[in-house]
Amino acid sequence: MNYLIIIPAYNEEAFMALTLQSVVDQTVLPSKVIVVNDSSTDKTEEIILEFVAKYPFISLVNKTSDTIHLPGSKVIQAFQKGLESVEDNYDIIVKADADLIFPSNYFETIIQHFQSDNKTGMVGGFAYIEKNGQWILENLTDKDHIRGAFKAYRKECFKQIGGLKPAMGWDTVDELLCKFYNWNVVTDATLKVKHLKPTGASYNQAARYKQGEAFYSLGYGFPITAIASLKLALRKKKPLLFLDYVKGFWKAKWAKKPLLVTEEQAQFIREYRWKKMKEKLF
Repeated sequence: MNYLIIIPAYNEEAFMALTLQSVVDQTVLPSKVIVVNDSSTDKTEEIILEFVAKYPFISLVNKTSDTIHLPGSKVIQAFQKGLESVEDNYDIIVKADADLIFPSNYFETIIQHFQSDNKTGMVGGFAYIEKNGQWILENLTDKDHIRGAFKAYRKECFKQIGGLKPAMGWDTVDELLCKFYNWNVVTDATLKVKHLKPTGASYNQAARYKQGEAFYSLGYGFPITAIASLKLALRKKKPLLFLDYVKGFWKAKWAKKPLLVTEEQAQFIREYRWKKMKEKLF
């Protein structure tokens, strides 16, 4: 199976070379790597071009956009820009961040998972962050969730879920839609990806209500949103974020913002979420 990687990048000069080096050091190389330089003002483009000159399967796409980093929308718009230059001759498509170090066997193992079951739609490892000289699990999500920093999709699954949504919550709705269409989501705890910039490090003040808006856009409804908001705020060790998330939900609801899913899919998502919560409790 051949795979391609699309890497959105904005001012990643500190990490870009490390990420690309870990890609070119893979035991199974990608058929293509597209790095989308999204209005960087540092040396990101220069670093990318150094790799482009050495490796024919790496290419650069430049994109101009607002520099404001609203979670979800900016990165996926950059991903979509890279997707425009992709031909249809791939088996697996990967969205990766530009602040990662993959273990050398990462994509070889990912391919093995896809090959072992043709109903596997998504595969990923786990993110680790450095703390006091040790690499520890970045424990922001459940163990059955693939982090948005590194998502690998079977082509057929990627197309059936409609690709990636340019909004916060994209990396949750993709998995929920996978399950809606009866695809399996596989996580592999042996694949430890070094996440060099902790999640949310570059989010600005305008993003503080976005998580609650994302819960609304997934069709959660308020009871599930309240539970999910409290859980996430406690995981981030910032309990007051719960209030921002809940405000974000109600702001989106009062504004009647469109959902990222159909009503049928929203109903499935609510039932799935309640089922998962009951399983954890009982």
